[in-house]
Amino acid sequence: GLSSQEVEKRLQSFGRNELEVKKKESLLKKVIGQLEDPMIIVLLIAAFLSYVSSGFEDWIDSVIILLIVVINAIISISQENNANKSLEALQKMSAPLAKVIRNGKLEHIETATLVPGDIIELEAGDLVPADVRILSAANLKADESAMTGESVPVNKKALEALPEDTVLADRKNMLISSTVITNGRATCVVTSTGMKTEVGRIANMLISEDDNTTPLQRKMAEISKLLSIICLGICVLMFIVGLLYSRPILEIFMMAVSLGVAAIPEGLAAIVTIVLALGVQRLVKRHAIVKKLPAVETLGAASVICSDKTGTLTQNKMTVVETFVHGSATPQQLLVIGALCNDSKLTVNGSEFQVTGDPTETAFVSKAYEEKLDKNELEANMPRVAEIPFDSERKLMSTIHKTEQGYRVMVKGAPDVLLKRCRVDEAEAQKIAAKNADMASNALRVLG
Repeated sequence: GLSSQEVEKRLQSFGRNELEVKKKESLLKKVIGQLEDPMIIVLLIAAFLSYVSSGFEDWIDSVIILLIVVINAIISISQENNANKSLEALQKMSAPLAKVIRNGKLEHIETATLVPGDIIELEAGDLVPADVRILSAANLKADESAMTGESVPVNKKALEALPEDTVLADRKNMLISSTVITNGRATCVVTSTGMKTEVGRIANMLISEDDNTTPLQRKMAEISKLLSIICLGICVLMFIVGLLYSRPILEIFMMAVSLGVAAIPEGLAAIVTIVLALGVQRLVKRHAIVKKLPAVETLGAASVICSDKTGTLTQNKMTVVETFVHGSATPQQLLVIGALCNDSKLTVNGSEFQVTGDPTETAFVSKAYEEKLDKNELEANMPRVAEIPFDSERKLMSTIHKTEQGYRVMVKGAPDVLLKRCRVDEAEAQKIAAKNADMASNALRVLG
């Protein structure tokens, strides 16, 4: 690994392993941003003219218009702040610590202090803290669905160099920052940190993206311009008519302004804001984050949505929906084997629990925990002493556990392959095979 002195040099050169975020706008800037809306400008002008036309005496109409502007700004700024809080919570989903070899020793350090060239160790359940090249690996799989859309964990190996233009999903000798190790273990070298990683590249695009106006904002701007022209036209017309009838100039001016103000729909901005706010609340109930109110209207105007399946239409999760045991076996025994012949990690926090690993394996551990079978307790009572990882040729995974009665082998895998290794008579074998075919025909992933 690197020495402490070399790490300090590289931190100075490459910076901390953190993603940059857009600078937060001050409250004043947000308020000014609200006042830049053409409709709001028209309302402010209307408030002023209303006060002037009353001879600086009747201020009620002006206050009502200003109140509408203030409410509009409060709702918009409040929604944006709520969305930003949700986004900040999502940004905290990163690994706080990494196992790194430095000064010849394995240490646990903050991921923010990782530098290119660091040697790190990863195992099932770990979040990859930076973009890394695999030096050595054993039965390594990673869930890259968030980055590539691949719905199942990807096999990773320490291969020879791949061409530089190899697409992200085919980089079998690399691990991407923020993805999850679902199986096996690996020793890797850090190649990129912070904004130089693949996820950093995405963050940079989000930071540099300009805020575009929505169809509703453009339409409101058009209406505001049109209203301004109409109101100005009315004022000019009334002024000319008043002059033709030889009315006093001050009286003509006040009348023209009054008619102009009356033509402005003061409630339009408030109605639009309230309708959008109601739309946001409906989306919030469905766990959608809406940063700006006009985005609701943009979503409503969409006629075609091109979307990746994993993580959008599906959660990349599996659950046990049907079990079958034969003879004297019990469903509980089935779940014990499923939980122990398993590389997933179970974390319990009070009444809540979390399982990380391959989606198929996490389904077993979750179902077992729901049935009061804690994988951690089972492993404490029957520790794993050896294993034969799953591979595409054998189509089985085997683990050996030490028990009070001796050693016990637990196996899971393809039902047809496993069935050939079991001592069951022909009638029972046909019954099990038929059940396997029945489950498979119902689009279930079946394991024995």
